[in-house]
Amino acid sequence: MINDFLIISFTGKNDLIGLKTNNNFFTQKFQTNSKNNKETLVSNISDFLSKHCVNIDKNFSILVNNGPGSFSSLRVSLSVAKGIQISKCVKLYGYKNSDLPKFDLKNIEFLIKNNLVENKLIKPVYIS
Repeated sequence: MINDFLIISFTGKNDLIGLKTNNNFFTQKFQTNSKNNKETLVSNISDFLSKHCVNIDKNFSILVNNGPGSFSSLRVSLSVAKGIQISKCVKLYGYKNSDLPKFDLKNIEFLIKNNLVENKLIKPVYIS
């Protein structure tokens, strides 16, 4: 069961991260115009988690957008999510951009309840 989670939607357009912890949901939008998107994403996630005093442990999950989207943006978000998974032993799930019409808690919980997230293999879909 996915309760507390970080969700990363980093496709090159309307890039957002969200956090559900202790039955509260927070979001942050950020710009990706920087040359070093990976460091920007990592520092944004780190600051975001620190701001909300989140403890990442084996009961925490990460949901990451598999696209379609920008090749670079998807690869960066997948790499960051995988790095957190490896270092913190969290569960990692992917979802399709088309399955999340609006980035809000109601729609994200719909994804989870209807098994529209996959934990076996992340298969990004790139657009050119």
